[in-house]
Amino acid sequence: MSEADPSPPVAEAAPAGDKVDWLAEMRGLALMLLAVVGFHSLIAKPFYIPSISMMPSLLVGDRLVVSKYPYGWSWVSASFHVFPRGKGRLLGQTPERGDIVIVVPPDRDTDYIKRVIGLPGDRIAVVNGQIVLNGKPVPQAVEPPLDLAIDPNQPCPGEVFPNLATRLPSGKRVCELPVLRETLPNGVSYPVIDHLPDQPLDNYAEIRVPAGHVFLMGDNRDHSADSRAHAGFEQGLGGPVRLADVGGRAEFITFSLDGTTTLDPRTWFSSLRPERAWTNLRAAKSTRPESSRKAGD
Repeated sequence: MSEADPSPPVAEAAPAGDKVDWLAEMRGLALMLLAVVGFHSLIAKPFYIPSISMMPSLLVGDRLVVSKYPYGWSWVSASFHVFPRGKGRLLGQTPERGDIVIVVPPDRDTDYIKRVIGLPGDRIAVVNGQIVLNGKPVPQAVEPPLDLAIDPNQPCPGEVFPNLATRLPSGKRVCELPVLRETLPNGVSYPVIDHLPDQPLDNYAEIRVPAGHVFLMGDNRDHSADSRAHAGFEQGLGGPVRLADVGGRAEFITFSLDGTTTLDPRTWFSSLRPERAWTNLRAAKSTRPESSRKAGD
């Protein structure tokens, strides 16, 4: 009798797939989100420049990093301003003159970005556009005009910058901005624009900055609602602002866009302003003597 052929082996059933632990997935996602919010609230946060108030140091379309820890933490440190407004700070420090800071006025939830000019106890005034700090005019030296490329984020409208739009011999259209270099008593030096005479904020009667407050101004002096302006004047800051309302210090620009970005991937690169990437926003300290004055003063 012949031996029967062996039966083919039976294939083993594949093990059933593991079930997704949705609770663990949601817990992991929540922890990741909490870590991001915590980092933005306590360490650093990206920031977008929507206005011309800090030209020429900051342009519309700049993206920058703001560090949250240099002056301590308060209610305004939280990314979404969800905590009750308060006057206290944890590990509070006073900014330096010349620092660019983020501030949230006590009567609104909007982030403003301005430069620290006056510290607690300082006497500050503005006379014909020139800062007078503790009785001494802050030097302003005339610099060569700055040619900024005209683009959708910087259109150089005639009603804002009258007669400043021009065309270079190369054919490039630019906004030719008159620039002054301002130098504070601690040596911090930075460019400012003050191109229109007899503006409402060109004169500001002397005050003393209260304890726990700082006096802030924009670098584009004719187009900045800052500590010189009351709240009803173009949403000004209404005088010195509390240190508890200062939410961080601007550190550097990561990248900048000229406003031509569309859904076309090619514009994601062509709209970049490469010369602005990684610009340090901590103003350098000048070694020049503070004897120069604004032309005509």
